[in-house]
Amino acid sequence: MQTTSRVPPETGFLPPAGWRTLQRLAIAAVGLWMAGCASLPSEVDRPVSTALANPAETRLGSLVAARAAKAGTRNDSGFALVGDAELAFTSRMTLIKAAQKTLDIQYYAIFADETTERMFDALREAADRGVRIRILLDDFNTSGKNAQVLKLAFEKNIELRLFNPLPGGRGSLMFRILGNLKDVARMQRRMHNKIFVADNAVAITGGRNLGETYFGQSTGTNFVDIDVLAAGRIAQDLSRSFDQYWNNPLAYPVQSLMTEKEIDALKPKPAPAGSPAAPKDMALAVNLPAGDGAAPSSPKPERPGPAVPTLPDSTDLRLLTWTWAPSVLLVDKASKIAADADTTEESQDTTVDGLLQLMSQAKSNLLIVSPYFVPGERMMKQFADLRQRGVRVRVLTNSLASNDAPAAHVGYARYRKALLALGIELYEMRAEQEGTFSSFGSAAISGGSIGGSTGGSTGGSRASLHSKVVVMDDRLLVVGSMNLDLRSQLQNSEVAIVIRNRAISAEATRLIEPTLASGAYHVELENQQLVWRAPQGSQLKDSLVEPDAGLGLKLMLKLIGPFAPDEML
Repeated sequence: MQTTSRVPPETGFLPPAGWRTLQRLAIAAVGLWMAGCASLPSEVDRPVSTALANPAETRLGSLVAARAAKAGTRNDSGFALVGDAELAFTSRMTLIKAAQKTLDIQYYAIFADETTERMFDALREAADRGVRIRILLDDFNTSGKNAQVLKLAFEKNIELRLFNPLPGGRGSLMFRILGNLKDVARMQRRMHNKIFVADNAVAITGGRNLGETYFGQSTGTNFVDIDVLAAGRIAQDLSRSFDQYWNNPLAYPVQSLMTEKEIDALKPKPAPAGSPAAPKDMALAVNLPAGDGAAPSSPKPERPGPAVPTLPDSTDLRLLTWTWAPSVLLVDKASKIAADADTTEESQDTTVDGLLQLMSQAKSNLLIVSPYFVPGERMMKQFADLRQRGVRVRVLTNSLASNDAPAAHVGYARYRKALLALGIELYEMRAEQEGTFSSFGSAAISGGSIGGSTGGSTGGSRASLHSKVVVMDDRLLVVGSMNLDLRSQLQNSEVAIVIRNRAISAEATRLIEPTLASGAYHVELENQQLVWRAPQGSQLKDSLVEPDAGLGLKLMLKLIGPFAPDEML
């Protein structure tokens, strides 16, 4: 019987599938070699520009002045909390539509999805009516599908710069990381600031990046976050900070790094019908900058939730509760992110340093919300001092299951027993939340689960904490981009607003406390054994092991725990 050989003549020994695999490996090896040899351009044209000089002459500036006059306040800055995912989206859209002169937008990550595409359409419309738009984006998450965000740089009246870019291609985040392993220290240092300013009059800052998971629109995991709307003088302080980063030598115009054609070439090709979905990029186990909802360092099964309703386009910001209060901006200098980590000023005070100094002055209580919580020795000494003075300290952080960067949980876990021994009250976010849970203040016990969101977004069934908030002595509120970990303190640049006002502090506490009661496990220490107490009335059982976490995550905790340094987590 005659047989038909499937061995291609070019190889003599490999079947087609093996040949294709070898080709891919060869291409990948060449790509890594080229990435390792790549470098950033040395001659870059960076026209210097600054924030709008006369915000009072704009419609938003006039509205802020009128609102302050109506409040009869002597304070020069007004604030409104944004704990609701829908409001987080609509408030940004409202500012885009209301802007007459300028929009300054600075983020760690902007993801390419349907939600941000609506925002991009609004930005294009604003640019068409003459609004100058400056977008400053950290470079780390601009590979693969997300590289399409960079096409905004080629739109009229829109400038887009990348901060601390990595040399090499953008086809894959994993290959970008591998191609830059020779300079891990630089790759670790990221611009983590999150600022959105319209006409230098009204701004938004806080924990959110831009993407569907931050606005309650994912059918899988949604991030629970808090922003603050800020108007008046504090918005101008945020603009000055933006200018310092925008005009820094580490800010590269997209056109100096890529052409529009090269970006188009990275557009994902539609998968053939019936083919399995391609795996998502993953950051490496050493937890290269993977938190903040970007490139999770361990894949988690997504359990599709109900269909997500369309978000409205705008909201009337005048209907929000505005609080006029004394405030101060904490922001890192752009020099903290240095091309050579050895040249960074070790004595430079950072946003986290300022926050720790503030916390050390607490007299009665501290409520801390930090998704990635790795105290380190200095913070532990401070917590010990606070407890010795009788200060109550409550901390809400992610559980192993809810953490989008499980490696960060390793650093927290090694301090957990010591924190509990000091009398720190620890709460860990529940990952498995049936119904909707994408906004603070939406928690309600119902049939053993949490549901009943009050604010738009009926997204996925999993929740991941992403808020960065501190409430001190019921009178000081801090909202920002920083985590209480060594990465935020030593490596990333951060920004935060400190507001001295009892009313808005109480409002933040009211948003957070329902999650402590019914959306989180209360971790306790009994006879040196960790116990996760289920929320009262939830019909869930207490646990002696990390709740809701699979065997793989628990094994990773055991294997990495003894070796990974705090500053890498």
